[in-house]
Amino acid sequence: MARILILEDENTSRTALKKMLQNISAEITVDAAADLAKARLLLGSTVSFDLFFLDVNLEPEKDGDTSGIRFAEEIRSMRQYEFTPLVMITSVAGLEMEAYRRLHCYQYVVKPYVQSEVEEIVRKVLFHLHAGMRPSIMVKRNGVNYKIFCDEIMFCRAIPRGVCLQLKNEQIEVPYLSIHKLLEKLPEGMFFQCHRTFVVNRSAVKYYDLVNQVIQVEGSSEWIDIGVTFKPEVRRILYGEKQK
Repeated sequence: MARILILEDENTSRTALKKMLQNISAEITVDAAADLAKARLLLGSTVSFDLFFLDVNLEPEKDGDTSGIRFAEEIRSMRQYEFTPLVMITSVAGLEMEAYRRLHCYQYVVKPYVQSEVEEIVRKVLFHLHAGMRPSIMVKRNGVNYKIFCDEIMFCRAIPRGVCLQLKNEQIEVPYLSIHKLLEKLPEGMFFQCHRTFVVNRSAVKYYDLVNQVIQVEGSSEWIDIGVTFKPEVRRILYGEKQK
């Protein structure tokens, strides 16, 4: 899966670009913003973006407007997006080359959009994304977004008004996130729910006892309960792993 953010003030151009991107692959999710306020809300949310398409001039009635470049600078100031591909959208080729180099932009495109050009850019980004992909999730804590690699998560436990992520070397409490919402973020097949309050990384399981209904993971002495309603699915998953 890949997620793309478009910042484009012109409704017709924004709609056309969004449709082009969605037609490339069913694995692409596109979020589109018409102004900086909406774009900043998306950037500050818990989702993570793999590619940005940013219109340089968001207020064409203002001479020399480069608000799209300012937003690109905001993106680059965030640690998780230091090297994320940026594609700048412009009406005049070469006009913003200095900013293009300074912000390490991946490429720029000139309006009107050409399907083949957009598709080539996205396919190259997707290729590199999948080639070096390490699954991760974004969680928000104390107003700050954190990127957590999924192979670092041993198990997760529901706590009052949130969840606790047990990582290899630390615990992180994430408020206002339910087990159900957490499962939606995690890669399919990498984790399983064994109890209404527990989710376990299947590769971290060290020991399990279906009679006493407990699981233990690597690096932890804590016993994780297996709920009665989850027992058949846990048996299928873990017994199947044992047979491989």
